[in-house]
Amino acid sequence: MPLFSNTHTHTHRSSSPSLPTSYTSKPLKPQKPNSTLVPTNLPLPILVFSLLCFIFGLVGTILAVSALRRPRPVPVFRCGRSEDTFRAFYSKGDNGGGLVERPKLLGFVGIHTGFGSSDRRLALRETWFPSDPDGLLRLEQATGIAFRFVIGRSKNAKKTAELHKEMEKYKDFMVIDVEEDNLNLPYKSLAFFKAAFELFEADYYVKVDDVIYLRPDRLAILLAKERPHPLTYIGCMKKGPVITDPKMKWYEKSGHLIGNEYFLHAYGPIYVLSAEAVASLAAARNSSLQFEDV
Repeated sequence: MPLFSNTHTHTHRSSSPSLPTSYTSKPLKPQKPNSTLVPTNLPLPILVFSLLCFIFGLVGTILAVSALRRPRPVPVFRCGRSEDTFRAFYSKGDNGGGLVERPKLLGFVGIHTGFGSSDRRLALRETWFPSDPDGLLRLEQATGIAFRFVIGRSKNAKKTAELHKEMEKYKDFMVIDVEEDNLNLPYKSLAFFKAAFELFEADYYVKVDDVIYLRPDRLAILLAKERPHPLTYIGCMKKGPVITDPKMKWYEKSGHLIGNEYFLHAYGPIYVLSAEAVASLAAARNSSLQFEDV
C-alpha cells in the first residue's frame, strides 16, 4: 500500500506568495494620524472667569489709550472777582501795546496792604516803588518782575470810595475777592496766590508786607538763580513765644499743646514760592488754616 496515497489527488496551488486578507483591489484611503482629543465642553465657571478677564483687559486698554491721547490740562485756579488795575488801564485804547492776557514773568510781587495803610503806600512810592504806570511798566521790563499792591474788599462805602480814587490815580493795585480784616490775613494770602497764579505766569511769586522796602534789582538776581528742586521756598525761618493770654493780639487757643515756644517756622512778612509750590498751595484744602507763617 503506497505511503502517500494523496500525492496526485490534491489540486494544484499557485507558487506566488499569498497576500494578506486586508489587501483588496479597491484603492486604499490614507489613514489620519492619531491625535489627542480636546474636550470642548468646559465647565461654566471657567468660561465666566475667562470672559470677565477679557472684558477687564479690554476696558483697561481703552482707558490707557484714551489717557495717553488726552492732552494735559493747564491748571488754572480761579479766585472770584480778582482784578489787576494796572493791566486794565494799559489794555484800554492803544496803550496796551504788546500786553498779553497772562504774561510770562520771572516773578510777581504782591505787596499786601490795607485800607488804613495809605501812608505806607505813599512812603513806598516815594522810595523804591514807581509812582506812575509808565514807571511801573519800565521796572517790569527791566527786571522781569511785576509789582502790585494787593488789597481785599470792604463793606465800608467810604473806605471803598477812597481806595477807588487812589486806584484811578496810580493804577498799581490788584484787588482780590476776600474781606479785608486782620482775622482773614491767612486767607488773604491764599486768595493772593490763587489770583496771582491766574493772572500771571511767573516762575516765582513773592508775598511782601507794606512795611518792607525792596531792592528790585537784587530781587531779580536772586530769582534768576538756578535751583534743582521745583518746589522752592525762599525766606527766613524764626521762632517765637506762644501767646496764651486771651487779651493779646496773637492769642493761641491750642497753646497748651504747643508749649512755650513755636517750632521753627517761616517768617510771614516776606517770602518767595515757586510756581509749582503756588499751584500745590492753591489746590490744597485750606479750611483749617489759622496762621500762614506757622
